[in-house]
Amino acid sequence: MNHCNILSVTSRYRFAAYLTGATAARTGDELSGPAVLLLGVGASGAVAGSTLLAGLTIAAAAGGPLLGAILDRSRKPGRVLAIGLIGYAAGLAAITALFGAAPFELVVGIAVATGLLAPAIGGGWTAQVPALVPAETLGRASTLDAMTFTAAALVGPGLAGVLATTAGAPAAMVVAGALALIAVPFAWRLPGNGERQRPRFFEAAAVLVRNPALRQSTATSTLSCVGIGMAFVCYPLIGAQRLGNAGYGTLLLVGLSVASLLANTVLSRRSYSPDRAVQLSAVAIGIGLAWAAVAPNAVLLVAAVALTGIGEGPQLAALFSVRHREAPPEMRAQVFTTAASIKIAGIALGNAVAGPLAACSPAAGLAAAAGMQVVAAIAHPLWTGRKQLVR
Repeated sequence: MNHCNILSVTSRYRFAAYLTGATAARTGDELSGPAVLLLGVGASGAVAGSTLLAGLTIAAAAGGPLLGAILDRSRKPGRVLAIGLIGYAAGLAAITALFGAAPFELVVGIAVATGLLAPAIGGGWTAQVPALVPAETLGRASTLDAMTFTAAALVGPGLAGVLATTAGAPAAMVVAGALALIAVPFAWRLPGNGERQRPRFFEAAAVLVRNPALRQSTATSTLSCVGIGMAFVCYPLIGAQRLGNAGYGTLLLVGLSVASLLANTVLSRRSYSPDRAVQLSAVAIGIGLAWAAVAPNAVLLVAAVALTGIGEGPQLAALFSVRHREAPPEMRAQVFTTAASIKIAGIALGNAVAGPLAACSPAAGLAAAAGMQVVAAIAHPLWTGRKQLVR
């Protein structure tokens, strides 16, 4: 076996370990949100649950740029990620132990502090991928990385519901923390970066604005995420209205994740232009949401949700490819975590906007969510002053 083949095998084994750790961490993250909500709702009601979840989520949106800059300035970013995962698990444990035994304001403060570390689970991991694989396989690696998010979104919420029902919400919190800890050794062994430049904190925001491809993909995907956030609120209500139970509506999210995973499995074996894929995915998501708004029966509703998933999965993979291609190496982590924070903010905005609208008409809420995808797709070419790159 020559040196190049040895390097290829080593990269493959490294990346397999990366995928294992990233999947565990992201499943813990997807589990922790519903678990925090159920912990508060089960003990003190909806207001307590939503307040805890809001603290965790809002802090996650704010913490991305700071954590990304720390990762970029570190020679051992994997160890920074590992420490962040330990802190996240410790925060979940503290919330579980202190909820009901300490002042509620203190527990919310712990949730906010814990949420600041959440970007270590998403963008912080993804920024390390170029150090693990040869440049010519980075596109496929980005798709596989995106699939870990989809797999986590498929398993995490369902696991939270099962654990909360059978063993109680505190058990779901414990398992979420344990999954984060399982990822620690995988993060710790990520390769170092050697001598690094020292980018200024929050500099990635300027890069996202100045770089045409990053500006275009970030703006389009953020508008799309607003619509996705609206849809997440509407699906349970559509389930109650058309399927007879809000729980069936929640299961639609599982179907969406399955379709996303299958779409990315197919995409990982093909070459494509990620810039164009970001736009086309918004079109597919929009058609799926509009179809769901008018679907007259369960079969067509499930098909519409599947089409939405077929668009959503490739969009994330394409975003990763664009960011890997365009982000300056010395601030790649900050670009990824800042963009992740923007995405979280877009989803949160969609959640907030959809509430009153969906309460009046879930179908109108889904139609509005589809409209956001239309805006995202039409506005896509306007965010750059240059022709699309076909790579």
